[in-house]
Amino acid sequence: MNRHRGVWAASTGGAVKRWRRGLHRAWEWLRVGALFAHGRELELMHRAMGFATLALVTLAPLLIVVAAADPLVRGGFASWLTDGMGLSGRSARVITDVISPPRKVIGTTSVWSGVLLAVFGVSFGGSVQNAYERIWGLASGPWHRVWRQATWLVALTAYLYQEVATKNALHGGQRITLSTLSGVAFFWWGQRFLLGGQVHWRSLLPGALATVLGLAGLRAFSHLVFTPLIVTNALSYGAVGTVLVVESWLIGVGFVIYGGALFGRWFTDHHWTPTHDHRDDEEESG
Repeated sequence: MNRHRGVWAASTGGAVKRWRRGLHRAWEWLRVGALFAHGRELELMHRAMGFATLALVTLAPLLIVVAAADPLVRGGFASWLTDGMGLSGRSARVITDVISPPRKVIGTTSVWSGVLLAVFGVSFGGSVQNAYERIWGLASGPWHRVWRQATWLVALTAYLYQEVATKNALHGGQRITLSTLSGVAFFWWGQRFLLGGQVHWRSLLPGALATVLGLAGLRAFSHLVFTPLIVTNALSYGAVGTVLVVESWLIGVGFVIYGGALFGRWFTDHHWTPTHDHRDDEEESG
């Protein structure tokens, strides 16, 4: 009896050791540790918080004016925000009440104010560009490449606009397909463009795919968690509570955008192509 127990214990212990060795080899092959180390080096959460702050202070006012001037999409910037967060019902109405009505916004905004909002929006694009450069280990681009940041900002606005404009025109699988394709195209092109063509298209594709998947997951999380939280915070803290929830969501957006690009760099270096292959031999001019 004791002999059988000893044989069983030995076989079990051998299986556990083999399982541990296999797990260790899988961990080494995946090189997940390198991904976390790069995230700490980049200060990913800190950058995500900076992304949220700049988005709320510089990008949101510009989008409010753009949405208010659009005669085709009703609801103004509030409809943009609630669609992105996946909100509906009472939580969507709370967000709408916090955002200024479109007519009031467009009536109190001068041409000079619009120019200032555009300049501030470009600074937001510069922050995203700097994060991408840090992720890919590139030197900061010269100041005269600010036109790239401005162009990227226009493309971002167009991307967000089509997301909202297709809300009522398309449903179900059609909208999901369009959102996925347009999202991959924007984040794929956006990295390439802001980096001045220094990184090959092929190396940037995994990051674009990871970003779109992350944003889809964040939207589902927002629908489940932030929908009741917005109503609760609005009752407890008023408009300030609602803004805090929106700011938390923006932190998540920043984390996904930078984290997606970071994942793309890690995947490219360790599982797609050698490190020295991800850069183009020649930069684009400008």
